[in-house]
Amino acid sequence: QAALEITARYCRSEMEQYGQCVAASPASWQRDCHRLRLSMSRCAAAHPIVQQIRRDCAEPFAAFERCLKENPASVTDCSDHVDAFLLCADRV
Repeated sequence: QAALEITARYCRSEMEQYGQCVAASPASWQRDCHRLRLSMSRCAAAHPIVQQIRRDCAEPFAAFERCLKENPASVTDCSDHVDAFLLCADRV
């Protein structure tokens, strides 16, 4: 959620172009809009706050990923891990 907010704030142009492409290509958006999705992702990944979240919250995110691997049939068992990661990201 924090990364999405950063993307919307600092990469608005890329996000809007991607959204317009998806809306214009309902049947083939995954193929047709791939380049725009990458552009939006690159923009967000380059932002210093996103980089800081990746550094400062690496452990809670890794714990969440481990939980998903250990509980593939019951993702809801990992909600505490998601909450811990989001709490960390909000503090950054």
